[in-house]
Amino acid sequence: MRTGIVASLLTSILTHEASAACSSALLIDNFSTWSSNTNSLDYWVSDDGSMTAISASGNVLSFQPAASSYFYETIPCQATTTNGYNSIQFAIKGPAGGSISLEIQSRTSCSATSYTSKYYTITDLISSTQTVTIPLSPFTGANLNAITAFFGCSTGASPSSILPSSSKKVGSGSVTASLSKTSSTKISSSSSSSVKTSSLSRYLTTLITSSASATPSGTCSNLLTDDWVSQSRLTFLYYNAMLEPSSDDATMNSIVVGSPSANQVALTPKDTSSYFYSQVGCVNTKNIYGGVSLRIKAAAGTTFTVELQSSSACSQDVYTAVDQTTTQLGWTFDGTEKLYSIPFLKFSSLDATKIVAVFFIGFTKPVSFGPMAFYCGNTASEFIVTTTSVSAGPSSTVAAPAGTAAALVIDEFASSSSNALEYWHGANDSITLTWGTKQLTIKSTDPDYSFYTQVTASCRDMTSYKGSYLHIAYSGTNAFTVALQQHNTACNNSHASATDIYIPMSHFNNEFGRVIGVALKGFYKPDALILSKIEIVPSIPAGFTIPNKLPSAQLVFACKRPNSFAFAIDDGNPQYAQQVLRIIKEEDIKVTFFTVSAPLLDPSTNLSNELENDVAAVQRALGGSQHTAYFRPPFGTEGAQLRQRLVRATQSESSYATMWSVDVEDWLWAQTATPEEQLVSFQRGVDRGGNLVVMHYLCPSTVSYLQQFIQIAKKTGKQLMRVDQCMMDLNALPL
Repeated sequence: MRTGIVASLLTSILTHEASAACSSALLIDNFSTWSSNTNSLDYWVSDDGSMTAISASGNVLSFQPAASSYFYETIPCQATTTNGYNSIQFAIKGPAGGSISLEIQSRTSCSATSYTSKYYTITDLISSTQTVTIPLSPFTGANLNAITAFFGCSTGASPSSILPSSSKKVGSGSVTASLSKTSSTKISSSSSSSVKTSSLSRYLTTLITSSASATPSGTCSNLLTDDWVSQSRLTFLYYNAMLEPSSDDATMNSIVVGSPSANQVALTPKDTSSYFYSQVGCVNTKNIYGGVSLRIKAAAGTTFTVELQSSSACSQDVYTAVDQTTTQLGWTFDGTEKLYSIPFLKFSSLDATKIVAVFFIGFTKPVSFGPMAFYCGNTASEFIVTTTSVSAGPSSTVAAPAGTAAALVIDEFASSSSNALEYWHGANDSITLTWGTKQLTIKSTDPDYSFYTQVTASCRDMTSYKGSYLHIAYSGTNAFTVALQQHNTACNNSHASATDIYIPMSHFNNEFGRVIGVALKGFYKPDALILSKIEIVPSIPAGFTIPNKLPSAQLVFACKRPNSFAFAIDDGNPQYAQQVLRIIKEEDIKVTFFTVSAPLLDPSTNLSNELENDVAAVQRALGGSQHTAYFRPPFGTEGAQLRQRLVRATQSESSYATMWSVDVEDWLWAQTATPEEQLVSFQRGVDRGGNLVVMHYLCPSTVSYLQQFIQIAKKTGKQLMRVDQCMMDLNALPL
């Protein structure tokens, strides 16, 4: 179509002949919700700004096209042949001689991500209303059992229009057809020979379809990317709300979560080379989400660049990056917090079906971000974080009881080689330790690392200290967690002021008969921590309060059932999943898979059948509930806060933070020149009495050794079983 106002109503109805599969036409759009870019099926519709003018009123869409204008209707994937639909129909009004092309997009299957397009051109439009019914069968090459969209494109020399059509149903699934009173409507195909007017006459019908008869199928809710509650991400600032990597890679001067208020993050850049990113997996936003929204507070004059990354391979390594500066996005800042949107339409060449990351780069001044989310439709909306009741904090009304055990000084940091008990203390290599006069300064840039101070070389029975308090005298940051370390069964190989932390020993959910030491871990700020004493004392000073005892999940490193052994396999590469399952079947054993939520819903992981069986078993055992009491902290980053949240999440005080006592160390050896060291690591763990495995199926070398791992375990004479069975869980299936 060339320029010119055209009033049109594209009812876009798939009609049908008598069929048991469908009993009414499917209304695609009556344009009553055009302003929100949704059609009658609650799917995306738009012209992407290609029209000179376009508007809808009274179920009529009016538009003035330019030379390359178009608009499209997306629909839930339709198996039209199976469901008995045979044509698409709309009423159109356009000037004599006008033309319009119709594009059908289809996929090889409804689960496929790519599509093919087939086109037909309608010519010789007239200046009065005409009903056009286009059969689907002549769209040669289209998969009529996976249609996902219709496009209308400008092709001819003059404008046209589309107006209402009508139908009558006779009996079950039949349609009364009458020839259109319009003249000479021609359809030609770019993928097959032209269809003559005479051959169309049997398809020309008049339909009456009430807009009320169309029931929207599918809903949309904003998809949260990050709510800036980093501590709930287990590894603190390095995972977002989608459990995808999120970080500044240490390019910022500081990142403060929960500032200036809850669910916000304050970013202070070193210079314009500082950046921050949030990966989102591989999100298909097309026809669902129109962009990303977030609240931003920044001083006047602040600028930076927003970069969206998409990948045809859904890869974080191979992607296309499209940038827009804050100026190009029309953003200005004045020191107040406002809602800003990142509309995908602004990012040309972005593959909206495979968005993998959001980057913020080139900051000129500090900024703070609020919750970030994909928003539905074309109108930006804010994701509102749901607030839940927080467990009660310390209570100053409860007297702090005194313990009966004498004080025990564990560490006064007088020597770098040993603590006050003359046992080892130290940290992971990546933690910086600076020794002073009876004090130690700790700096860590990674929350996965820890500082340890031991109370024994093997196991120490500290049952008598259950009524006492762990006291840590310190200055500097308090952004860390405290753990009481528990040894294996064979014993072989928070609440604070600005200066003191006192934790009731009874709050540590450990086996007190085999304590080995105290660990400080989860340093989620790079700020310095200066320690001067760690001790256990029978009472606390006046003015300190007792933190409420919150339910805490059990921390387990080994099976509890005598003579048991369990393989707990963390998720990995889908291409190896079937090989893993084949080996497990051949060895005739039961294993437990720990997986993040996304693969559970993604059939491409190849674990679907196994997982469906596991879910069904859990449903039977837990009376229909799909909750699990078992959780494996990523990277083994556990702490009191995590274990308390796990109880709340599972709604069970019998939940388990599941660690391990046998590590194949695939993370260390799998991709080196000596992958066989994985066998050595596995054997070492077994020889030490370990019986709970951690491994992944990320690399072919690890998978190739799986059968040997299993055979080594069998040689111990222990019975191989699932994790819940080896924990003697009352809800587990019997052996």
